[in-house]
Amino acid sequence: MAETGDRTDRGAVGNDPYTGVENLEVMAEAVNYNRYLVDLVIAGAAKASRVIDFGAGAGTFARPVAAAGLALTCVEPDDRLRGILARDGLDTAADITEVPAGSADYVYTLNVLEHIEDDLAALEELSRVLRPGGRLLVYVPAFQILFTSMDRRVGHHRRYRLKPLQQKIRAAGFSVRRAAYADSLGFGAALAYRVIDPGDGRVNSAGLKLYDRYVFPLSRRLDRLLGRWFGKNVLVLAEKPDRAAVTVVNRSQDD
Repeated sequence: MAETGDRTDRGAVGNDPYTGVENLEVMAEAVNYNRYLVDLVIAGAAKASRVIDFGAGAGTFARPVAAAGLALTCVEPDDRLRGILARDGLDTAADITEVPAGSADYVYTLNVLEHIEDDLAALEELSRVLRPGGRLLVYVPAFQILFTSMDRRVGHHRRYRLKPLQQKIRAAGFSVRRAAYADSLGFGAALAYRVIDPGDGRVNSAGLKLYDRYVFPLSRRLDRLLGRWFGKNVLVLAEKPDRAAVTVVNRSQDD
């Protein structure tokens, strides 16, 4: 299973065409995988009303999230992709810096941070736009050993490990509520792809559909047992601390 769901590029905002559009289109056929991510986003939203999709891509996740009743802003620097989102009636922004500070309850970013050279700066921007107590959902590809021509083709700078990603999210000002690997069987599939990597970085549509239909549902069940140790992706749910609440608690403890 490839990781090309959403994307943004902090280094080239607005007019830099995304080289992974072809893979994005193939990934739209991964029905179970995409449904899992949409359900993950909606569950993480809790009672949020103002939501940001950071790196909305072609809108694979933005459309169902907006249909669920959440007030959504799609941040997408690619002009063509952003135009598609706007034509679908979605609110858009070319860069996260256009979003006012403290204006969002919830930010989700799916397979995006790996495209950004300065991912810590991006996380700090996400902290800026969130209100105190707001939530952040991060989903990214895992393990540098799985890096292949597909990663290079779509512009990945890295893949992540669980603990270093948590440390980076905390460094950006968040507290981590939940962290785990995801798609445990996908680790083996990605490792096999690395061994036979044809070098062109393309996603095989037929193989993707077979994995999505028969393997991915089983992989999700196994994640409950194996998610502490490995998986093809890393999932982190974090929160921007409510400083006022922390201050009140500390004062009460001092009294």
